[in-house]
Amino acid sequence: VQLQASGGGLVQAGGSLRLSCAASGRTFSSYDLGWFRQAPGKEREFVAFIRWSDGSPYYGDSAKGRFTIGRANAENTVYLHMNRLKPEDTAVYYCGTWLRGNVLETSSYSNWGQGTQVTVSS
Repeated sequence: VQLQASGGGLVQAGGSLRLSCAASGRTFSSYDLGWFRQAPGKEREFVAFIRWSDGSPYYGDSAKGRFTIGRANAENTVYLHMNRLKPEDTAVYYCGTWLRGNVLETSSYSNWGQGTQVTVSS
């Protein structure tokens, strides 16, 4: 499966964006998926995770209360709705399929797609 993240852009602080992670080559069926982000000079950071079977979400501390992860089975797409954005949310956002292990760690994922840039101005 190949993943493609999209939906990033420039937004003012307090604004919202919806990121999409679309799959090609194979459906998302049975894949659990995570969103990560990476700011310049920093390590890739866990943002959110969704279990495909029942849609159960799990969020990193930076996302709790502001971001919502969801899936659209028919569209073979996972979304990340980001509200009340802050300048510190500025990063390239990536999605990947979970293989095994700790969902907070990048090493647990595969099929990383090209990221999408999110820039939040103050």
